Amino acid sequence: MAKIVLARIDDRLVHGQVMTQWLQYSGGNHIVIVDSDVAADSFNTNMMKMAVPRSVKLDVFTEDEAKEKISELPDSAKVIILAKRPQVFDKLAEDGLELGSVIVGGMGQNQERKKLYKNIAASDEEREAFREIIDQGIDLKIQVVPSDKTISVESLL
Repeated sequence: MAKIVLARIDDRLVHGQVMTQWLQYSGGNHIVIVDSDVAADSFNTNMMKMAVPRSVKLDVFTEDEAKEKISELPDSAKVIILAKRPQVFDKLAEDGLELGSVIVGGMGQNQERKKLYKNIAASDEEREAFREIIDQGIDLKIQVVPSDKTISVESLL
């Protein structure tokens, strides 16, 4: 089975920090986006594939198919899982995917979200998903870029 080298919550999914810093830091060679809306949008999916280096494979899965599809990836895959919402990782863990840790990277403010830490915001529903992730024994921390010190999400709830 593939090795998960990074699980990250980030509204932006594939963007400069992921491509320049997190890929190098994690040693990832396969990015998996778990987002049902993106999976249903071939234009958006193709744009993201163009943003990824040729040496890195990119797949986009729905939330319902993600656990099975990730489990089927080859042993050589060093997987970076990206999702916009913590509920995705809560579901993946409940479905039995082993996640040692999840990093909160970019969760911008909107009408439903309130500030959690610096420029990281979360809705009440997302905060509940954070608690559920932590209750499953997963290390949940904020780290925007690899050089940043990690901050425990549990200490902020």
